[in-house]
Amino acid sequence: MEGFDFTFMLEFSREKRNVEHIASVAKGLTAVTIVSTATYASTTSGNVYRLTARRRSPVLKAGRATFGRVCAAMVVIGFSGAVGNTPLIELRELSRELGRRVLAKAEFLNPGGSVKDRAARGIVDDAEACGALQPAGTIVEGTAGNTGIALALVASERGYKSVFVVPDDQSREKINLLQVYGSDVRVVPAVPFTDPENYYHVARRIAKETATAFWANQFENTANRRAHETTTGPEIWEQTGGSIDAFVASAGTGGTIAGVATALKTRRSDILTVLCDPMGSALYNYVNNGELTTEGESDLEGIGIKRITANFEAAPIDRAIRVTDGQAIAMAHWLLEHEGIFVGGSSGLNVVGAAKVAGDLPTGSTVVTILCDGGGRYVSRMFDDAWMRENNFAKQQALPAILGRG
Repeated sequence: MEGFDFTFMLEFSREKRNVEHIASVAKGLTAVTIVSTATYASTTSGNVYRLTARRRSPVLKAGRATFGRVCAAMVVIGFSGAVGNTPLIELRELSRELGRRVLAKAEFLNPGGSVKDRAARGIVDDAEACGALQPAGTIVEGTAGNTGIALALVASERGYKSVFVVPDDQSREKINLLQVYGSDVRVVPAVPFTDPENYYHVARRIAKETATAFWANQFENTANRRAHETTTGPEIWEQTGGSIDAFVASAGTGGTIAGVATALKTRRSDILTVLCDPMGSALYNYVNNGELTTEGESDLEGIGIKRITANFEAAPIDRAIRVTDGQAIAMAHWLLEHEGIFVGGSSGLNVVGAAKVAGDLPTGSTVVTILCDGGGRYVSRMFDDAWMRENNFAKQQALPAILGRG
């Protein structure tokens, strides 16, 4: 799309409102030529300017420019159209402490509130395209919550019914949301995958027994991985302008880390890709020594797995590291206190992993990770003082202690 014109807004403080300053900041936008500039509006903090720019695609990289907001002026269609194109947030205090730049993809800002919006949209798009999901059909899935939430919203948007099987060790907030969204929610005991009553197997049976049902099968359905290979990964590449040294993420189904890693490695093979695994998951040992063995256990929701899924299989992962629940939860509290970012335990785990990897890289390196979902889904657990005390977690820790360097 060479020569593509698009409009966006920049807000500057009043002392930096002159045209020369606008032009100097605009030069920081990757592969962008400013076609025109005009005052759009005045705010209490400064002026908003409307700029028309020419670029091959409507994705911006602003680097460390001094403006407050960059907004592409665009209209999207429905829930599905709003999925993706999430901001890449520089964690400023963490980056300052480490002397390396840590960037976090804000997937909790998707319309359904999590990174799973991408997989849900991709799975349903694929099912519709191949005829596996018929009009007015029923979407069935076994879910730890976030995929179900996303699928429920896609189902509402497109006129489908939804049935979700959820293990009873998941947060009440996520189960409540599924019910609020009008889904048929079946809560079952949390049992090992080898047990036929595991939520995954129960969902498969329900789909088989339900007329016009489609089993989303997020673990083995590689439309999940493709969704990240074609959207999340390319977005990260564009947003960093290709200036990325490492990508770090955990795995639940494996779709996010495998898809993003594939997209980034395709563009530059020397980008380090690192799996960040909780205790109790077998992927740490599998990546590092080829064995599906586990140590310890984890209460973090939606991440960690003891088998190789179709989504994770052959993922271009260079190595794996481990992070404890205590580190992940403490980091989630640290991010809220020091960065003003309210996210869940899997995001905390990812940021701990990113910080650990960043510490092993040269000063000035850039590491990217994923903020999977918001903290509001865990208020009754990791943001509840009684729950924290009951499970012996400490929320107020210095960064070196969280990272195991204190």
